[in-house]
Amino acid sequence: MTTAVDRPRRLVPRWRDYGRPRELVLRYLLLVFVLFITVGPLVWQVLSSLKGPTEDVFGSGASLLPHHPTLRAYRQVFEQVPVWTYIRNSLFVAVISIASQLVFSTMAGYMLSKPGWKGRKLVWVVLMASMMFPFESIMVSLFLSIRDLGLVDNLVGVWLPGFVAAINVLIMRAAFLAVPREIEDAAMLDGAGEWKRFRHLYLPSAYGAILVVTINTFISAWDDFLWPLIVLRTEGHFTLTLGLSRLQTSSFGYDQRLVMAGSVISVIPVLVLFVITQRWFYRGVSSGAVKL
Repeated sequence: MTTAVDRPRRLVPRWRDYGRPRELVLRYLLLVFVLFITVGPLVWQVLSSLKGPTEDVFGSGASLLPHHPTLRAYRQVFEQVPVWTYIRNSLFVAVISIASQLVFSTMAGYMLSKPGWKGRKLVWVVLMASMMFPFESIMVSLFLSIRDLGLVDNLVGVWLPGFVAAINVLIMRAAFLAVPREIEDAAMLDGAGEWKRFRHLYLPSAYGAILVVTINTFISAWDDFLWPLIVLRTEGHFTLTLGLSRLQTSSFGYDQRLVMAGSVISVIPVLVLFVITQRWFYRGVSSGAVKL
């Protein structure tokens, strides 16, 4: 005679394991609604960019699916604007932003995770307070500082105001706080100095948080439009988002297909990066949320 303990475990989940059928249907409806809001505009942009010159993008006669799909709009974008120059400029800003963010955010986060030094709480409060002010409130003072440094119309001027972000410092601090104190004490007994512990103990344990900082920094630098618009003047220094915005001017005939194609081109690198690293990204987010 078998008891409840001896019964084999069900491998196939039952409906009640997920809740009542009505609740399950409601969940899926909400998920479909959120998917439509988030992914719908991107799908519409891709389909609109594939339409031919005789098909309407807007208006009552416009259809969602292109009747005669073509890459004509993408070819025109590459012919009419220096896309590769814009991509090179955006990559330069993104790479140096990632480098500076990783260097300064890891070191600052490490110091904030170490107890016992004076001013630690004050620095913490200042970092938290700095996140409360929107960029627009300090935009004018930042531009005046960049102008006084002679960095107007310079890619370094685009990078400098965001060389380190408070949110990335807090992410790294949370990741370093998750390292057990006993492990560091053991490393100190073995004669490991401060730099050796930071390099061989803390950094490997914060790999997921480092990846989160890298992806967030790349997306922020790649998609930034307002600050490059303020700082840059010469077309040869334009970033991708700023350069492709010229497709909406009258010199290109207000062709909405070109605008849609430019938008798709600008978002492709971000989507590829996220698809490749999404597993480690979510793992890093969860590991960085252990302690705040």
